[in-house]
Amino acid sequence: CNVNATAKIKKFVILGILFLLPIIAYLFFSSGINHFAKLPVLTQNVLEIDQFKTEKGTSKLLNDHITILCFFGNNLEATKANAFNLAHKIYKKNYQFKNFQFVILTPDGSQSQVKLLKEELSEIENAVNWNFVYSSPNEIEKVFNSLGSNYSLDANMASPYVFIIDKDRSLRGRDDDDDLGLLYGFDSSDYSEVNNKMSDDVRVILAEYRLALKKYNSKREI
Repeated sequence: CNVNATAKIKKFVILGILFLLPIIAYLFFSSGINHFAKLPVLTQNVLEIDQFKTEKGTSKLLNDHITILCFFGNNLEATKANAFNLAHKIYKKNYQFKNFQFVILTPDGSQSQVKLLKEELSEIENAVNWNFVYSSPNEIEKVFNSLGSNYSLDANMASPYVFIIDKDRSLRGRDDDDDLGLLYGFDSSDYSEVNNKMSDDVRVILAEYRLALKKYNSKREI
């Protein structure tokens, strides 16, 4: 009799766990989604880059694009490892997302170095959305300063930090980072930071735009 009672109790406990577990999981993940639904806007009205030109003489724009904005400078051999970190952990997974682009503001005269670097990047993944655009150091500095970050460019017009710019030309980042508090950009020389913090934040902003697109399409269908 006691055996049967114990068996019944175990059965009800198991059924209770199976019933409650999905509810607890739902509450946990839904609260997480609400908390991380959007990356904070840290700076608005980042300077547009229409004054920069590609090697073919065309322009690239920040407006209406999700952009990873980079400053590799005029010594690409020194920053090549940073580009490879980004290529493996960010670009490769996301480059086919509509209106997602990498833009690298590059000093005039670096075209031959860029050609070699793009050839190496293409061995990792199709380099179609690696956009190197050229202008003077002065123009590069203007755009960098418009980010309003607490970083600076070095003598080669380079920075290891890369930035997420949304479709409205706003800089997205973290205002409650566990290590730094305000996190304007991601250190591309730090593989762990690219793989963890940056990868997470890129996923968040792409999910944000996917959700906005779904809502827009649902309204149109109605």
